[in-house]
Amino acid sequence: MKLYDLPLSGNCHKIRLFLSILNIPYEKIAVDFQDEAKKAAFSQINPRAQVPVLDDSGTVIWDSMAILVYLARQYGGETWLPSEAKPLANVMQWLALSENEILYGLARSRAINLFKRPWDLAQCQEMGSLALRVVEERLSEHPWLANDRISIADIACYPYVALAPEGGLPLDDYPHIRQWCARIQALPGFVGMPGLPETVST
Repeated sequence: MKLYDLPLSGNCHKIRLFLSILNIPYEKIAVDFQDEAKKAAFSQINPRAQVPVLDDSGTVIWDSMAILVYLARQYGGETWLPSEAKPLANVMQWLALSENEILYGLARSRAINLFKRPWDLAQCQEMGSLALRVVEERLSEHPWLANDRISIADIACYPYVALAPEGGLPLDDYPHIRQWCARIQALPGFVGMPGLPETVST
């Protein structure tokens, strides 16, 4: 199994984290987007020219959400991605949050601050704050985001929520998010990434 990866990408971290939790060995392949020739070659693997991309013995999957779904169904079992309609929908609605308010709010705020991306910081932070409020409200009454047990919903949302301070959105006012981050960090197989603290103060 191969993972085309970028160390500072929260989307790539989702996959590294899930593979480690599932104890699946894989080869990490760094992608150099600064080299136009290498970027063009990589577009033959993923026409969107984005990471992460997973190659599982010839089965190539791109997009972090699609990869999480594939790994959960192929290797993870019902705990990570239920097959019954209602529990499945409960997971999918948090995956939708990860691809919308978390991506366009938290992830973009971080990208503006760290990588000088040309988006509206105030607008992204407003959307990111909404994402944090939604996650905090859920976690104020439940230990996990979907179905009261860990699932790929948590893996999908965790990196950019935990990295929110790098986008100028501190987690001081979100105690339940901090406790949730600590629960994830305590999981067997947890791996960190640049920008994430070793432990989260609860």
